Amino acid sequence: MRCTSSERKALARRRKALMQAAGDGAILVLPAAPERIRSRDTHYPYRQDSDFWYLTGCNEPEAVLVLVPGRRHGESILFCRERDPEREGWDGPRLGPEGAVDALGMDDAYPISDIDEILPGLLEGRRRVHYHLGRDAEFDLKLIGWINRVRAQARQGAQPPQEFLALGHLLDEMRLFKSADEVKLMQRAADISVLAHRAAMRAARPGIHEYELQAELERVFRMHDAQPAYASIVGAGANACVLHYRDNAARSRDGDLVLVDAGAEYRGYAADITRTFPLSGRFTREQRALHDLVFAAQAAALAQARPGLPYEAGHEAAVETLTEGLLSLGLLKGRLEAAIAAGDYKRFYRHKTGHWLGLDVHDVGEYRIDGESRLLEPGMVFTIEPGLYIPEDDVGVPAKWRGIGIRIEDDVLVTADGHRVLTDALERSADEIETLMAAAKP
Repeated sequence: MRCTSSERKALARRRKALMQAAGDGAILVLPAAPERIRSRDTHYPYRQDSDFWYLTGCNEPEAVLVLVPGRRHGESILFCRERDPEREGWDGPRLGPEGAVDALGMDDAYPISDIDEILPGLLEGRRRVHYHLGRDAEFDLKLIGWINRVRAQARQGAQPPQEFLALGHLLDEMRLFKSADEVKLMQRAADISVLAHRAAMRAARPGIHEYELQAELERVFRMHDAQPAYASIVGAGANACVLHYRDNAARSRDGDLVLVDAGAEYRGYAADITRTFPLSGRFTREQRALHDLVFAAQAAALAQARPGLPYEAGHEAAVETLTEGLLSLGLLKGRLEAAIAAGDYKRFYRHKTGHWLGLDVHDVGEYRIDGESRLLEPGMVFTIEPGLYIPEDDVGVPAKWRGIGIRIEDDVLVTADGHRVLTDALERSADEIETLMAAAKP
C-alpha cells in the first residue's frame, strides 16, 4: 500500500490539478467505497472507489478524502482508521493517520472517528461543495448534517456553503486522459489478459464446460498479480449470442464457437478483450464468413481511431462494413444506405462499437459535447468491439447461420499520430486463431 516517490508525486499532481479546476472557495469531499456484505458475516472482496483510488492510492475502507484549495495548514486531508493491533491481527495492517501522510503524501490526516468534529470546520467559509451526491445515500445524509451544523452557527458569523456541484464534472474529464504511467499499467493489464486468452484457446476442446475455460482465464490473472476486471463471459454455441451472458455453466459441443469476453485488472486499471474461436480448432464455412466480416468491421473502426476524428466515426464505419457484409451474405435485404438508415443491422448487431476504458471497465468521460460526438485526443483509451449475433430461434434466416455469435474486442490508445492497440499481441484473425489452436494440440 506504500506508494513510491514517483507515485506520491503523481497523486499529488492529480489532487492539485483537481483543486485548481474547482477554484478558490471550493471544498471537495470523496468517501472511500464501503465494504459490502456477501452473506451473513462475510464480505465481498474489497474494491476501492475508482475516484478515491485515483486521488489517494489508498485501498482501505472507512476513509474520506477532503481537498481544501488554498488552505494554509494543508490542502489534502485524509480521514482514515487508526492503527489497531487487535483488528489488524484479523484483517491485516492499516495505514493509520501517520502512515497516510508518510506513505500517500497527504498534507494531513486524522482518525475517521474525529470527522464529526473536524469536517464542519473545514466546510465553514467554503462557498461550493464538490461531491458525488446520490452515489452513497448514507454518506449524503452525513454530509448534509455537517453542513447543517455550520448553518446553525450562521448568526454567530459562520459562513456555510451555498452550492453543491457534481464532482464528476471535473474529475471525469481528468480521468479520461491517461498519463504515461497510467498507460504502462493498462499495458500490463492488457499483456496479462493476452496470456489468459491464449491459455483458454489452448485449453479449448469439444465437450469442455464454460466454467473450465473461465477457470483457465482467471488462473492466469491471479498468477500475474491481477484479478478479473469484470465478470468473465464464456459463452459456447448459442450462449455467445447473449451479450452479457453470466451462467458460464454449459457443456460445449463439437462444432461450437466459444465467445470469451474477459480482462484483467492490474493495480486498479482494466483491460477488456473479446475473442471468438472454434472449440474444434477449425471454423466452419459460415462461422468463418461471419468472423471475417466482424474482423473487417473492426479494421474499419480502427482506421478512424486518430486525433481530430469524432469518436462516433468508428461505430459508423463498423456499421457500414457489417451491413454491407450482411447484405452480401443474404442475411439482410435491400440497399446499403436504406438498410443503415432504417437500422436493419440492429437485428444482428445491437450494441455500440466501444466504450472508454481505464480504472473502470466502462470508464468515465463524456461521449458527446454540446450534442456532437466529441473528437478523439491523445491519451484517450477505448475499446473497439464490433460483433454479430444470429439468434438460435431466428427462423427468418437459413438454419446454417443460426446460433452463431461473434465479437472481436481490443483496447486502443489514441496517440499523437494515430493509435496503438494495447492488446495487439493477441491473435485476432481466423487464420491466426486456427494456427494458435493447432499448435496447442498434442
